[in-house]
Amino acid sequence: MTQDVPRYELVDGTELPALGFGTYRLTGEEGTRSILSAVEAGYRLLDSAVNYQNEEAVGEAVRRAPVPREELWVTSKLPGRDHAHARALQAIEGSLRASGLEYLDLYLIHWPNPIEDLYVQAWRALVEARDRGLVRSIGVSNFLPEHLDRIVEDTGVVPSVNQVEMHPYFPQEEQRSKDTDLGIRTESWSPLGRANALLGEPVIEDIARAHGRTAAQIILRWHHQLGAVPIPKASGPERQHQNLSVFDFSLSDEEVGAITALGRADGRNKGQDPAVHQEF
Repeated sequence: MTQDVPRYELVDGTELPALGFGTYRLTGEEGTRSILSAVEAGYRLLDSAVNYQNEEAVGEAVRRAPVPREELWVTSKLPGRDHAHARALQAIEGSLRASGLEYLDLYLIHWPNPIEDLYVQAWRALVEARDRGLVRSIGVSNFLPEHLDRIVEDTGVVPSVNQVEMHPYFPQEEQRSKDTDLGIRTESWSPLGRANALLGEPVIEDIARAHGRTAAQIILRWHHQLGAVPIPKASGPERQHQNLSVFDFSLSDEEVGAITALGRADGRNKGQDPAVHQEF
């Protein structure tokens, strides 16, 4: 059974599905089949990146998909090595060639790489790519408030999306507030955390039992009720369907608060602080 996914209107007037499908490590023909399975389940937001080395697999899945191209929202991301303006434009054109698609729906700067300090150039290139029709919507990933302020001040263009690490151990309250103030929709990468520790949290297990749901469904519903767009990854059809089945129940304010209270000072993945992290 195909699941219906609501959409959010973004600051630029485009519409983003409220839950996406992560494609990290889904490569080659096997990756294409997993992505196609997700589309058949009802996913319409497909999240890729140049550094995932799977834009070709995503594009092939889009071509085989049993839905019109315009129903799908294909995302890719600019690597840090291509932040200089001319290189950024070449990288976007390269993403189109790799995927075999005429346009991309969303293109993000993958990390700010503030030590190199070229992310403003990269943002100008994304604005130009949107104006040229190469991409429909542009945004950023892993940008802190100070990074957002700088690119908006420089160009006057607000990102439609900021994709950041977010899960109950790292609920990103300050960052989400900043995104909201600017009109940016927050997307959540690693929405279920890592190493499955979150799935065994007693608070989440108790809430899951009360609703007759899986722990993963409870966490993904938590993201949705906070207004974030989670991007879980699941290669098998059963998990794909389960992760998408989160729009037919609600958590109470108390339950949302109890999950948010799991946040930890050291909740971020080690070594991935956008203030210092280097991604090339």
